[in-house]
Amino acid sequence: MSSSRIPLAISIVLNVFLLGALIGGTAWLELRKPRLPDTLQAASRQLPEPERDTLHQALRDAWRDLHQTVVERRQARREAANLLQQPKLDTVALLAALDRARAADVAIRTKLEQRIVQFAAESSPQIRELLAEGLVRNLPNRH
Repeated sequence: MSSSRIPLAISIVLNVFLLGALIGGTAWLELRKPRLPDTLQAASRQLPEPERDTLHQALRDAWRDLHQTVVERRQARREAANLLQQPKLDTVALLAALDRARAADVAIRTKLEQRIVQFAAESSPQIRELLAEGLVRNLPNRH
């Protein structure tokens, strides 16, 4: 390796390390960040106890149904992390792993939202009003 390529190789290795630290740090912060109260799930806290219990049971059932998707998401993230640690970055494989993790995230969110919508469809207008109020309560005032 010529002397002009050594700094380039060092720079690439450092950039990969920094990218991994950035992704890992962001993921760590996102996992520990409390959910904002503008979500349907957080809005459920405004419901009377029987309806809240019914909704929470439906969400627990959804999570149970999503077990395999959660496992796939975890595996895809671990694969992405492993790829970032390799001496030679395989960007195609890394993007594929991140795509699988994102697809699993979307599938999980979609399933949970479908359960909440199903609950709302079976609820009274008063219960749906409580959910709606919870959804918009803490939205930022943007134009």
